[in-house]
Amino acid sequence: MDSNALAGLLEARRERIDPATVPGIQVAQNPGRRAAGLGLTQSHVDQMAGYDTNTYNRLVNGKISNPSFKLLRAYANALRLTEQEWAAMCRYARGDDPNNRLHHRSGKRVPGMWADAIDGIRHMAYITDQSYNLLAHNEPFADLFPAMGPPPNMMEWMLLSEAARHTLTGWKTVWAPYVLPQLRGARAILPDDETLARIEREVMADPECGPLYEERTTAQVHPDGQERPLLHPTLGPCWVQICAAEPLSSPNARVMIVMLYPGADPSQIRRPYLHAKS
Repeated sequence: MDSNALAGLLEARRERIDPATVPGIQVAQNPGRRAAGLGLTQSHVDQMAGYDTNTYNRLVNGKISNPSFKLLRAYANALRLTEQEWAAMCRYARGDDPNNRLHHRSGKRVPGMWADAIDGIRHMAYITDQSYNLLAHNEPFADLFPAMGPPPNMMEWMLLSEAARHTLTGWKTVWAPYVLPQLRGARAILPDDETLARIEREVMADPECGPLYEERTTAQVHPDGQERPLLHPTLGPCWVQICAAEPLSSPNARVMIVMLYPGADPSQIRRPYLHAKS
């Protein structure tokens, strides 16, 4: 635990919250231990988080060893932390990254600058939110869908579209067994996501996807580093290499870069791992 950094983060945030903006908070005549300006008292923060008085004091003074994510989340919400601050809080308090995003909408939106970044990539590239809804894409990616244009949801397209079963070469043995676990993994951490729940229901009802989903043969939760065959509408048979990343400010959103190699053998396109020189 880095209690000094944790205290600095939380106390700075406490200092900036006016009690008058918090429903249900009574501002006493004797404010007690209040941060500079109009900040909340420590008792206010305990009340907002739903914990006993002095819990916040013990937290910022390093007297709670390995605090639970539940406790940290309660205080993070009380202090209106951002996703970046939430990640810092967990690292300072537990030496660990968050077990999930802090805000419901964080995985539903991505900073607009990412659209420009995607446009500047020469390979196929696109961004999806936590529900696999397509948020942005570049022209090379649109070229994969010359008739109807890119689908609104990539998970739904990959698993349930007849077009995908033609485009994704070896769909039943090469693609679906690795895409389905991604759906299962997303459902595990986002059980309240209505879009993912709907796709899962449709997958389970599908005569081809349903049995594959029940097999649970792999535990792949992302496609980063994978190589798979693909039938491009103009380039013909290709192999693709998939790079997957997550915008740090948008947990569970995805940036996908798909590199096309027409007619190539996978062994000819592999690159060694990158590492710093010792």
